[in-house]
Amino acid sequence: MQASWPPSADATPARPGIGERLAAMIALPTISASRAETGLAVFEEFIALLAEQYPLLHRHLNLERIGELGLVFSWAPAEPSPAAPVVLMAHFDVVPVAGQEAEWRVPAFEGRIIDDQVWGRGALDDKGALCTLLEAVENLLAQGWTPPREVLLCLGGDEEDHGHAARLIAETLIERGVAPEFVLDEGGAITEIPFPGVSGWFAMIGLAEKGVMAVRLSTTGEGGHASAPSGLTAVGRVARAVARLNRNPFGVRMPKTVRELFTQIAEHAEPKYANIYRAAAKVPALTARLLPLIGAEGAVMVRTSLAATMLSGGSSANVLPSAASAMLNIRVNVGETSTSVLTRLRRAIADPLVAVELVEADEPTSESAADNAAWSMIGSAVAQAYPGVAALPYLTTAATDGRHWHRHTANVYRFAPLAMDAGQRAAVHGTNEWVSIDSLRRGERFYRALLRGLEAGGGKDE
Repeated sequence: MQASWPPSADATPARPGIGERLAAMIALPTISASRAETGLAVFEEFIALLAEQYPLLHRHLNLERIGELGLVFSWAPAEPSPAAPVVLMAHFDVVPVAGQEAEWRVPAFEGRIIDDQVWGRGALDDKGALCTLLEAVENLLAQGWTPPREVLLCLGGDEEDHGHAARLIAETLIERGVAPEFVLDEGGAITEIPFPGVSGWFAMIGLAEKGVMAVRLSTTGEGGHASAPSGLTAVGRVARAVARLNRNPFGVRMPKTVRELFTQIAEHAEPKYANIYRAAAKVPALTARLLPLIGAEGAVMVRTSLAATMLSGGSSANVLPSAASAMLNIRVNVGETSTSVLTRLRRAIADPLVAVELVEADEPTSESAADNAAWSMIGSAVAQAYPGVAALPYLTTAATDGRHWHRHTANVYRFAPLAMDAGQRAAVHGTNEWVSIDSLRRGERFYRALLRGLEAGGGKDE
């Protein structure tokens, strides 16, 4: 059950129907991983839907298509401004539901509203946040408001399938000399945190994100009839390699972002825990070893994680395969590299007959600041949409489109202004994804406050 918050500090009326517009977005199954088979028709239908839903945005902002699935809306200031632009991001593709259909309370792509909740794939990841962003722009345009500096709305249609659109958008804009003051993409949310002595809801804002690697383990062996195996089979050798990796986890390392999280958590903790968190921030080596004790969410903040996600080998139950392989999904901790990870994998497997092949990699990002004007603007906007909710920095463990900007700007933040309890977070990429209409309205107010805050570099919304 989600918490309730006092009324938003912004009482300016917004146009009704935000839930219905999100429901219409959800009803279009923009599954990026399937577009090679299904084509781009549904994506084009979605883009046409946006034009229908947000007429003022399309009338007053310039839309540029970059690549097949990249949209950039440029919102020019009323007067030329020397201030750096701001980039606000979201994506409109979703992951599939194949094999999970029976587990959904309502069909995943129906876009149904039940008890002031919008249900369906993408409600949280990431059509809900995209909807609140576009709603805010549409409402500000209806009020006759123009930003004091350029604002770029960068929307991608394949974040769930490598994010090529966002990468191309970033590279294209950088080549044109765009140097944003800050970039804001999905990532954190309004949520509770699993730390003892700390209660309430917080805005978790990602300052950095772990890297992502796909690694293939493969080997060969003698084929033949399974009734006469001669030693370790190809499948057995790959299985042993995976088992060795599971028994030898990566070492712990505490990024600066996690130290900053503990420093700020202390300000909201019960007194006996506050001192523990302050000490934790000062002795990162000790804390990095204690964090895994609170569970998986703590462990992944201080350690490179590894999961075998695909196994292949064999064609029949009674035939020895001549080859076998496994795919690993690895999330690389800040401070490590794909090269160092590969070296450690080979050392832990300790089997020259198992090939360790890098399929693809995105390195961990740098760490953005939590003490600058951009952080203040984001925190102020949170407070206006969710009174009493404080902003906390954290390390994003999943990949976002925002990572493509880190090579070009120091300030990239990850936060979707939607309330998500533990059940909702588990529904992302899972089943029964939903968002409350109250959360959508508050998310719209967040973006409206953030945009108005550009006028004073973080001032209060009018």
